[in-house]
Amino acid sequence: MSVTIHQVAAEAGVSPSTVSNVLNGRSERMLPQTRERVEEAIARLGYRPNGPARQLRTGRSQVLGLVVPSVANPFWGTFARHLEAAALQAGYRVLLCNSERDPTRERDYLEELWADGIRGVVLCSSLPSLEHVLPLVQRRLTLIAFDRTAQAGDPASLVNISVDNAVGAELATRHLLHLGHRRIAFVSGSLRSVNRRARYRGFEAALEEFGLTAEDTPVWSGAADHDYGDLDFPDLGRTAARELLATGRPPTAIVAINDMCALGIIAGARDAGLQVGTDLSVVGFDDIVLADLASPPLTTIRQPLPAMADAAFAHLRAGVEHAGSTPNGGSLLLRPELVVRSSTGPAPRT
Repeated sequence: MSVTIHQVAAEAGVSPSTVSNVLNGRSERMLPQTRERVEEAIARLGYRPNGPARQLRTGRSQVLGLVVPSVANPFWGTFARHLEAAALQAGYRVLLCNSERDPTRERDYLEELWADGIRGVVLCSSLPSLEHVLPLVQRRLTLIAFDRTAQAGDPASLVNISVDNAVGAELATRHLLHLGHRRIAFVSGSLRSVNRRARYRGFEAALEEFGLTAEDTPVWSGAADHDYGDLDFPDLGRTAARELLATGRPPTAIVAINDMCALGIIAGARDAGLQVGTDLSVVGFDDIVLADLASPPLTTIRQPLPAMADAAFAHLRAGVEHAGSTPNGGSLLLRPELVVRSSTGPAPRT
């Protein structure tokens, strides 16, 4: 027979309501030793909360949704791990979906999550318009838009959480400019998402400070009719490097839209017989786990993922647990950090 909350309470020498408070993350008003005693009793007895029963009792599921473009990019896997850690600590679980930034897939996933009783979702597509999921927000789905800033037409209840992508790209570009580079390329793929557009604006802003023109700064975005996803970025970077370096006036440095793209650029430079960090400087964005393991280690822009995941969960939990109240929207913008490694160096003299 399954262990009940009353058995856990008896084992710990507390009331069932105290056990319930611990399970639901409401332990701030009890003594630390009381919480520890309850947690030890739960572990000893192997107690597992009954999800359907809890949903009937509280009117909400203890499962939250997370929709990312693709965990093929380690950035999204790392974010999912941090969000899940915050959720588990408070007694929630996280269900992960990959959408490839396809609006139809995002809408279908959110519909399925809603049908399963899930009332809170973090959506990470960064698309400018969320019209495809507005009907679910109107049904009181708590939606957190991650890696996206507020846009015209957003619902009043929407919370946007993002790093300042424009500032990050400015930091990356200024770093190269201070190293003496003046022929700097930007490699992006499609600029249809909010975060990519912001990064390009930051790139442009830094160049303007140094009086550079469009002729000095080629922008490589690939085929106009192709929407590059996370799986495509390494090949996109490699192709971009091959084409940019074959021109009569190749760049001495490249700002990549993200780290996966930057790793592809490094491979393309190596194919061309160039030494990255000496002949060509490359900067990424995200500081994925592979960045420090690359050859050479990648200079990049670090996003504060633990703080961003904690903020996303806190807003998500507040919306889910206060579903009857009027939801409050808003935006949280965190500052990124430049991490300098060996993939960047002074501009070549010739």
